[in-house]
Amino acid sequence: MKNTINNTSIHQIKTLLQSLASADKEKTAKFFKTGTGGYAEGDEFIGVPVPVLRKIAREFMHVSLSELQELIQSKINEERLLALIILGSRYKKASTAVKEEIYQFYLTHLQHVNNWNLVDSSAHLIMGAHLINEDKGILLRLAQSDTMWERRIAMVATWYFIRQYDLSWTFKIAEILLNDKHDLIHKAVGWMLREAGKRAPNQLILFLDQHTAFMPRTMLRYAIEKLSVEQRQYYLMRK
Repeated sequence: MKNTINNTSIHQIKTLLQSLASADKEKTAKFFKTGTGGYAEGDEFIGVPVPVLRKIAREFMHVSLSELQELIQSKINEERLLALIILGSRYKKASTAVKEEIYQFYLTHLQHVNNWNLVDSSAHLIMGAHLINEDKGILLRLAQSDTMWERRIAMVATWYFIRQYDLSWTFKIAEILLNDKHDLIHKAVGWMLREAGKRAPNQLILFLDQHTAFMPRTMLRYAIEKLSVEQRQYYLMRK
């Protein structure tokens, strides 16, 4: 009976998503660079917007991890994203035991968190939240991974720490990724540095004073976005 219920729920989700598919799905796919040689080559989109996915997630918050496993392994981006939205929302209200289960599920399926929308919707809410008072060594391993998405996960996971005014790991991971070659890492690092700077401007300034000369320009531009005009000009000139 359990398998029947699972299959029914999955069928409902997939059918609902297909009914909401947009005629502009090709435009979405192009935006996420799914073509040959793109960072998300082969990823499939059906054009369901994130606000709609969040609404659907609220209706299917009860689904089991076995059901979510089928979604997160899907070739369709929106199905993977829906699974991650549900996981992130569920983690927030879960017991300690269930939080551990969700975290381990996330680690097991990390290979399916393989586009920036998936990373940015889940890394801080699951990995960051789980590691806030735990050993964070896994972030060092991910930051040095050959897989670009894992490096981005390591960086974005620190967003949760930033919100708790714990900034040390943001700067530590940012320093590891200073010489990364991928533009999506430059953006993520700059973004997290900017967020850290909102909480502790002096710490951001110290980091910039030490590393501006080595930072990719995109990373620097993101990082200094909230500084004064004079400060932005100063660091751009130093670059």
